[in-house]
Amino acid sequence: MANEKFEKPTGTQDILPGAVEKWQFIEEKARDLCRRYNYREIRTPIFEQTELFERGVGETTDIVEKEMYTFKDKGDRSMTLRPEGTAGVVRAYVQNKLYGEPDVTKLYYMGPMFRYERPQAGRYRQFHQFGVEVFGTADPAIDAEVIALGYSFYKELGLNGVKAEINSVGTPEVRAAYRSALLAFLEPMKDSLCSDCQSRMERNPLRVLDCKKDQGKFGDAPSILDSLDEECSTHFEKVKGYLDAMGIEYEINPRLVRGLDYYTHTAFEFKAQGIGAIDTVGGGGRFNGLVGQIGGPDQPGIGFGIGLERIQLILEHQGVDLSAAKQLDVYLVALGEAAERELAKLIYELRSKGVSAERDYLGRKMKAQMKSADRLQARYTAILGDDELARGEIALKSMETGEQRTVRLDSLVQEFV
Repeated sequence: MANEKFEKPTGTQDILPGAVEKWQFIEEKARDLCRRYNYREIRTPIFEQTELFERGVGETTDIVEKEMYTFKDKGDRSMTLRPEGTAGVVRAYVQNKLYGEPDVTKLYYMGPMFRYERPQAGRYRQFHQFGVEVFGTADPAIDAEVIALGYSFYKELGLNGVKAEINSVGTPEVRAAYRSALLAFLEPMKDSLCSDCQSRMERNPLRVLDCKKDQGKFGDAPSILDSLDEECSTHFEKVKGYLDAMGIEYEINPRLVRGLDYYTHTAFEFKAQGIGAIDTVGGGGRFNGLVGQIGGPDQPGIGFGIGLERIQLILEHQGVDLSAAKQLDVYLVALGEAAERELAKLIYELRSKGVSAERDYLGRKMKAQMKSADRLQARYTAILGDDELARGEIALKSMETGEQRTVRLDSLVQEFV
């Protein structure tokens, strides 16, 4: 046991220096975009009561039926690692009475989610999502704003060929009428469908349209758009009008139902070119009844979730350069014991003023230290010997041009701020 070799769990990843800077770039883009759109960050626990996800996500969904990491805690309570972000945000919205705010509540989140599924390209058992949720308005303009925010996120990252696919899944009443029409279409082919589809037909036939195995059999399925009532049709037309006004590229996909039970009215997915069949990079929709299901007052809501691993994969596939690691401002080299002490003071002052600075901690010769500065892509090296220290000076060398000049020790910080 003393020499046991440990490895990361299947379906997880170590995000190492060199790669983590790309994550930071994407996360900073999300945060900046949310700041511009006036969305505030919320952070919820990574595990919640299992019933929250059963009630919020839907007991007939693949997530609840097959993919949740569920465990009993020491109080014999059933807990689940969050498989998605919306249910936890809704629970926090209700528990903390955010519905008491006078304005529309606009929130965003980023963090790990957990689903037990077969690992594949861009799909992990611990994965990361960026998502937004809006509560307190049924205005179609906010549907369009949420879609625009997601669309802008992809475009500003440099993703090519991004488009939104949109649909209206109506209200529970509309879906009941559509359910009958869909079942009439599906019944004759029931025996030829996969076991999952046969099971879903009994409980939630709209989910049959989500099936990847039998997708080719549903080309002539009735469209839910033909079942919309006047209110749903008007809402959908207004959403499209706002998207047209903003110049957001979209297509109508009448078979888009999304994999969660809580959607009403607008449902949407973002598609991008780049990794073959796996072209969905995010999606969401309106969830007008969910706040009430989770114990709050009846409040409309809408949101989306975007998988960050999938984003990185497509950016890489499209050749988008995400080398967002910022250069080191200066690498300091000390020659001599007195210079070493002064260097400790200088590097602390530089870092305190927001300058990125590094030095040698391995007792290497100057040539090796200069190679280290090169590897770290330092813009400058600052070389301090005992002679320079006696004169109150330091040599500053540009690593790009090779030009070297002498500056006063007490003005080194000003060279970088």
